[in-house]
Amino acid sequence: MSLRDRLTEDLKLAMKARDQLRMDVIRMIKAAILNKEVELKKDLDDAEMSKIMTTLIKQRRESVEQFEKAQRTELAAKERQEITIIEAYLPQALSPQQLAAIVDSVVAESGARSLKDMGAVMKAVMTRLAGQPADGKQISDLVRAKLQ
Repeated sequence: MSLRDRLTEDLKLAMKARDQLRMDVIRMIKAAILNKEVELKKDLDDAEMSKIMTTLIKQRRESVEQFEKAQRTELAAKERQEITIIEAYLPQALSPQQLAAIVDSVVAESGARSLKDMGAVMKAVMTRLAGQPADGKQISDLVRAKLQ
């Protein structure tokens, strides 16, 4: 079952169960995907949809941080629930050990030796992780630690 079909089916189930939060989140995901399709003038595949959902998760995490600074715990909790729902549609994230192994292999293959090579290493790592949910900041920290 494609990701698009899964979203549609889950939206129907959420409507039958009267689960308002899940309905809102799925509709938001579908709207973001539709907006990107209109922008690019083509249908998106599952990997491109996953990238959009990764962006949505990143936005939610930033919102959580801002709500916690403003001491709005109820809004931060709602954003966390949205993150959990969105993450259910993404492939399983790589463990920190798996990410470190990928960074090590890219550094070894590229022959990078200093922080000047960080951009090239980051680009190679991100292309290798295409379609996988990965935190760019975490990868950046791993690459920086490896190249120092």
